[in-house]
Amino acid sequence: MNSENKYCPVCDQTSADFLPYGVASRPGAFCPQCESLERDRFSWLYMQEKTDLFDGRDKKVLHIAPEPCFEPRLRDRLGDGYLGVGFPDAGAGEKIDLMNINYPDQSFDVIYCNRVLGRVADDKKALREFRRVLKTDGWAILLVPITSKATYEDPTITDEEGRLKAYGKKDRFRRYGPDYVDRLVEAGFQVEVSDVEQIVPPQGIRKFGLVEESGRIFYCTK
Repeated sequence: MNSENKYCPVCDQTSADFLPYGVASRPGAFCPQCESLERDRFSWLYMQEKTDLFDGRDKKVLHIAPEPCFEPRLRDRLGDGYLGVGFPDAGAGEKIDLMNINYPDQSFDVIYCNRVLGRVADDKKALREFRRVLKTDGWAILLVPITSKATYEDPTITDEEGRLKAYGKKDRFRRYGPDYVDRLVEAGFQVEVSDVEQIVPPQGIRKFGLVEESGRIFYCTK
């Protein structure tokens, strides 16, 4: 491999470079092979290195709003235990209301939810539901973008234009700050927070294209 090439751990492919992505264009963010973003590559590396997701044992996995780069690969590796679900107003496929998950207690070994909770009216209720359906010895990765010094939400903002102005997107109900961890703890989780630098050595950060938007991993257990 040429030392200048980039490597995507999600699709196991090399590229001359990752491409820019986003309205405020982020250089080196987008894998041209599988369309993973920097945060996807970081999550995949974390799950490979720090969890038992790919150890070959049967698992029931709940994946909320599956990323296109993840879904076929997870379905292939996890088989019938993999369940990818969308929102009630999404397209085809099974839908789920995160504030009222229609599965019994302790149904899942693993839950993966990336950048979805900001679109849920009552995220605290959704977090309690995640904990309810997670098995006692299971784990969840529940990711949100940290874009504020403290979590900000205003229930009096009920129109799309107001949400756009307050939160940056019309379908958001809040901006999260580092105190997001407090919400996870309040819901009953034990939480480990990991930054890229804690998981990936400097040469890997460059090779995998893990820039600032890679975010943090919030690894939750009961």
